[in-house]
Amino acid sequence: MTDLGDFGDFDADADAGEGSTAGTTDSSTASVGPDESATTSSTTDGASDDFESTPVEPSGDDVGIGALCVSQGLRVAEDGDDTTLQAYITRDNRSSIRIGSYLLAPYPDGETLFCRITGLEYAQQYHADDATEIHARRAMRSDGIDESDYKFVATLEPVAVLYDDDGDLKRRMTDRVPKPQTVIRQADDTEAIKTGLKMPDDGVFLGHLSVGGEKVWTAATPPTIDYRLKDDYDAGDPLVFRHTLVAGGTGSGKTHGAKNILRQYLAAERTYPMADGRTVQPAVVQFDPQDEYAQMHDDNPELDDDFARRLEREGIAYGGHDDTTAFIPKVGSASYAAGHHRAKQVEFTIPFSMVHDNPWLVAGSGLNDNQYGALTSVLLPRFRQQYGTDGTYEEFTTFLDDPALREELDESGRVHEATFDAVRRRVLGFGHVFDQDARPITDLVHEFVRPGGLTVVPTYHINDTRATETVVLAVSSLLIDQKLSNDPSYDRIKETPLVVGMDEAHNFLTDADSVQAGKVIRKFTEAAKQGRKERLGLFLITQDPQDIHDAVFKQINTTIVLNLGDEDAIKSVNIPSNLESKVPYMEKGQMVVYSPDNSEPVELIGLPKCLTRHGRD
Repeated sequence: MTDLGDFGDFDADADAGEGSTAGTTDSSTASVGPDESATTSSTTDGASDDFESTPVEPSGDDVGIGALCVSQGLRVAEDGDDTTLQAYITRDNRSSIRIGSYLLAPYPDGETLFCRITGLEYAQQYHADDATEIHARRAMRSDGIDESDYKFVATLEPVAVLYDDDGDLKRRMTDRVPKPQTVIRQADDTEAIKTGLKMPDDGVFLGHLSVGGEKVWTAATPPTIDYRLKDDYDAGDPLVFRHTLVAGGTGSGKTHGAKNILRQYLAAERTYPMADGRTVQPAVVQFDPQDEYAQMHDDNPELDDDFARRLEREGIAYGGHDDTTAFIPKVGSASYAAGHHRAKQVEFTIPFSMVHDNPWLVAGSGLNDNQYGALTSVLLPRFRQQYGTDGTYEEFTTFLDDPALREELDESGRVHEATFDAVRRRVLGFGHVFDQDARPITDLVHEFVRPGGLTVVPTYHINDTRATETVVLAVSSLLIDQKLSNDPSYDRIKETPLVVGMDEAHNFLTDADSVQAGKVIRKFTEAAKQGRKERLGLFLITQDPQDIHDAVFKQINTTIVLNLGDEDAIKSVNIPSNLESKVPYMEKGQMVVYSPDNSEPVELIGLPKCLTRHGRD
């Protein structure tokens, strides 16, 4: 026996029986007082001395999961930090409660407070110090926990007040405090949850509402709650033209999710009105450094009939998109292999003539302002004057090899000879990019931008990073320039709603000090600002969101964040802190959506299966 006593099972009969130790008096000979004798006698006669039990459980059936309590105060304030709202959760409901769960607390007049759980705690029911050896060892030897000894309290954040307006459920800011002892229940009504979170009923499907990685279930059919992005002009501009960022680390399901979203923009029924009164399907152009998006041409063999019927019931577009074409950039001797998809393939090249409108394409990343000025203000105009607008890259390098030109420009003071030499060195090395043996992209615009069509530009087969950047920026600039132009050369681009998708966007829209980077950022920033009125949407995908320039980032309205392990990357996406803390722990397919013009910040789970072919055998 220890100095704290024996923690074994206690048996009163055994201690009082024949095996008792010395000093124990036999019960048959023990002396008793008068009262004790009477008690013993009455017991012997068969009368019971048990107290009458009193029921402690209230009669009737429980409604809800608990009630609002005022022990710590009951206060709703404009400043969320001054709000105090807590609920006592009854014993049988505690295991099902999660941080982030949505609750409803009715007001007596029929309005309802929609709120979210932000904290959970156990508190002592009765004052006692259980931080002791004896309490710990008793717990270690017990079979379970008696939760009736503890209070289980949930801290709530009011989100909105729900009210009826001529039969329509609407929301407003929280402007009243609920009554003490108001019974709370988990939100399980689709309309109440969507209204409380300001989620639209229609639009582009992203995933299903979840809390802590588990879907939110309702009593409706279907039992899950679909999350959609606004996609019409009834409540402002469609969010596709206010730009989207998908951020996620390797293995987070980023490409899987991006394919599923893009597939919705390619649905046959999705159209947008143009300035001339026509209603047109959008064209999607996806730049693809890993050669994964051309697979959207093909069906997913893992998508079975049962899953397809569920998708149809929820109005989700699925299946391979027949109008998918892979436009293959011809760069030197690089060859493209396409055994993983059945999409049509078209080769193209970048004509050097595009450099006249975008001189930074040939500038590389090494020119300073002085050198760039010499290229754009002197050398390219002089070359165009001499060779015409169709002059080739080879002719341009020959033009720069002329020592007489170098001497003339130096003596006239227009371009110093050192500046001339620096420009010449930096524009060399593009011979495998421009004017290759393929049709120029400028001759393929009508095929490249197709209403309802998906154009994929794979660059995985190009081993030269500089060449890859030139191709992607040349083609994207062509699209953006024509979209923003008041006098476009290609009406097809101007008159078609356009979604420009860019995977690994951090490689092209980075914050850098070079002239080229500055020109690119200004172009994409202007495109983002003008996108909604020109029907141009940017769909950026990255695993390094912290590397995307702030000027572009600020124009993004919808941010979709999957698992990210890097702290700087998580901080850069600017999502609310309560969701930010969940990002490193999210499983594949889990995501946080922050779209202030669409809904409250929410957690979603994407579809478990890709809607088109995905992955290589």
